[in-house]
Amino acid sequence: MERISEAAKRLKGQEMFHILDKAQELEREGKHIIHFELGDPNFDTPKNIVNAACDSLRKGETHYTNSHGLLELRAAAARAMETGIRGFKPNLEQILVTPGANIQIYYSIACTTNPGEEVLVPDPGFVSYYSIINFLGVKPVRVPLHEKNEFRLNPSDVEKAITDKTKMIIINSPSNPTGSVMHESEIRDIYDLAKKNEIYLLSDEIYRRLTYANESTKFFSPSVIDKCKERSIIINGFSKAYAMTGWRIGVVIGPSDVVSKMNLLLETTSSCVSPFIQRGGIEALSGDQEPVNKMAKEYKRRRDVISEGLNTLPGVRCITPQGAIYAFPNISGTKFNSREFSDFMLNEAGVAVAPGPIFGEYGEGYIRLSYANSIENIENGISRMKYALQNR
Repeated sequence: MERISEAAKRLKGQEMFHILDKAQELEREGKHIIHFELGDPNFDTPKNIVNAACDSLRKGETHYTNSHGLLELRAAAARAMETGIRGFKPNLEQILVTPGANIQIYYSIACTTNPGEEVLVPDPGFVSYYSIINFLGVKPVRVPLHEKNEFRLNPSDVEKAITDKTKMIIINSPSNPTGSVMHESEIRDIYDLAKKNEIYLLSDEIYRRLTYANESTKFFSPSVIDKCKERSIIINGFSKAYAMTGWRIGVVIGPSDVVSKMNLLLETTSSCVSPFIQRGGIEALSGDQEPVNKMAKEYKRRRDVISEGLNTLPGVRCITPQGAIYAFPNISGTKFNSREFSDFMLNEAGVAVAPGPIFGEYGEGYIRLSYANSIENIENGISRMKYALQNR
């Protein structure tokens, strides 16, 4: 009997968690490790959000709820879209509350794309894109991101990759792992390509609130063009900006016919999102935003410290990221490949980082560091890395 399905054999998961396992093993042996491998904010969830969820629990909101999501949360999400930078109000049937943002990628591809069809993916890109695409029997087509272009997805590269089998283009701005922010003109050009070729545009906007760009690289969403009624699907959640990674709650917005099928898939796989978790989401969107703004300002400080520090390391250069919580330095000057560099830093410097090839073939020669850590730890980590490189 074949014990494992072919689809299961194609699963890759997220290798950053494997690095965390190794780091924690070293910690159990008594070694002090500074963690840059995972994008998990070191802030606590703001108290007003926690209190809203606790109040909900005390009121007995512990039962099933509408699989589409609480009406109040979908309405709050619609208002946030209208009053925020995107500037339009989606219909409630375009909005689905999900257990985190990661699963929205799965829902979106599973409900729009058939086995054997193609999805264009930025490389380097978020690891779950590839794992989900492969699991579904869809073909990932890698579109390279280049350091000379500050790792922004180039519309001409996208155009070259489109075939008659292309069903979707994924964009991610601000980007994981590079921290790049695409220009409005680039996103508009890619939207035009999607429209011309009658394909979906999946826009991963999980880091929208963590954008530090200047006037030329302000955040822009393709949803502004079609209001998510035609081909744009927005991936979004509360994990990063609100420090709610453990809550597992997100909101996806897209064409109503696609969202209705996503809803059925959510019903099939997880029934609904816990109501008390959703109450926290409502408070996150509707309550005091000052804690969120403070976190964003602190991330910008950390971004400056880590990018400046990385550029002092021998054999390393780093473009200043314009968004998200990651730096993606080039380490080719150290003569290590990416995995050698990462292993060396973990074992010799006590610093956990993620090798670039985790995020795609074009990630070789790079590593990713998450600066979701304190300034003190960032400075200490840079100091350890510099010492290790100078004394290897």
